[in-house]
Amino acid sequence: MTTAPRHSVSVAAVIVADDGTVLAIERQDNNHWEPPGGILELNEGPLDGLSREVLEETGLLIEPEALTGVYKNMPQGIIALVFRCHVISGKPRGGKESSQVAWLTRENVNDRMSEAFAVRVTDALDYAGIPAIRTHDGRQVD
Repeated sequence: MTTAPRHSVSVAAVIVADDGTVLAIERQDNNHWEPPGGILELNEGPLDGLSREVLEETGLLIEPEALTGVYKNMPQGIIALVFRCHVISGKPRGGKESSQVAWLTRENVNDRMSEAFAVRVTDALDYAGIPAIRTHDGRQVD
């Protein structure tokens, strides 16, 4: 008997500061720079999971402003919901999953992140009311 492929859902926060910079984390497991976020637990909704992941990875309490994009990693079957957010309270710090955090400019994002993650940030920065919908292979956007 074969098992049908399954999808998983992840969430990510593009946290934008007043000066237009965005918060990024360097993941401990692969040393890649990404927006904070992760896989939803089976029993939680997207906004609860978003808040949990951001708090775990950055120490920040955030408030989502808008769903800015939906992205599917085709080989892995992961659907990512990306939200533009702002900080409610806290000071950024690394966590058990993030070795460091940094406020990045748009140019820094494009230099440090793979295309599949940088586009999520730039889509959130350029958000004009309609979420982006894209597919990718884990590195490059189709």
